[in-house]
Amino acid sequence: DSEIMASLLERFYPTNERSDGRNLETAFLAALPYLRGAFSVVAMDEAHLVGVRDPLGFRPLCLGRLGQGWVIASETCALDIVGAHFVREIEPGEMVVVDATGLRSHIYAQDRRAALCLFEFVYFARPDSMLFGKNVHAVRQRMGELLALQAPVDADLVMPVPESGIPAAQGYSRASGIPYGDGLVKNRYVGRTFIQPNQIMRDLGVRIKLNPLTENIAGKRLVVCDDSIVRGSTTRQIVSLLKQAGAKEVHLRISSPPYKWPCYFGMDTYNR
Repeated sequence: DSEIMASLLERFYPTNERSDGRNLETAFLAALPYLRGAFSVVAMDEAHLVGVRDPLGFRPLCLGRLGQGWVIASETCALDIVGAHFVREIEPGEMVVVDATGLRSHIYAQDRRAALCLFEFVYFARPDSMLFGKNVHAVRQRMGELLALQAPVDADLVMPVPESGIPAAQGYSRASGIPYGDGLVKNRYVGRTFIQPNQIMRDLGVRIKLNPLTENIAGKRLVVCDDSIVRGSTTRQIVSLLKQAGAKEVHLRISSPPYKWPCYFGMDTYNR
């Protein structure tokens, strides 16, 4: 995708005869109307820093200040790491340009609205980031609290599917009064299982990735909180692992709304 964008920029990049010193900015403004879909872009040349967010604001992009300079990053946690402070989110359909004269903004799209991908709040964004003025970790905990009100159950332990299910499980425990505890240990050296190329590798990946804490779960009625179900491969394997480890009951609770349709904007699913 970025190669296509680079080709478009090259096509519209001013020649020396037409250059006004803002070549990258001019090329972006000419190329952006041709782009559809989800994108947040940061680009530089020798004199300019450019940040662009798509007209639907599908992915996050934010603006920060570091001393007298400006910082553009996909998430606010990146600003914290370099010691910058958050100024604002770059708006859907907005391009910001930083050069020696300072910062300026262009609204390049007429048909624009906030349509941030829900999976940013559910899974993608780091928990220490801010989206729409809200801390992502706090939102995920609140999802768990509401889930406890929507789908209560008598149980002995609320446990997360680590790591992404932890905030929801904390919220569920807090709202339900059921003790929170760990039932699965995660191998931190295994990547995401839902993007493995075939089912056998995905199933094996779950076994390597998660191991049950038998002493914590044997004979207990469990509320198992996870952030989402995409293919269902991981979910089935986890329930099977817990039953084999002696769980008396497994009550699955998912904090995101049902994921029903293919997504072409970053999720690795191509059919229903």
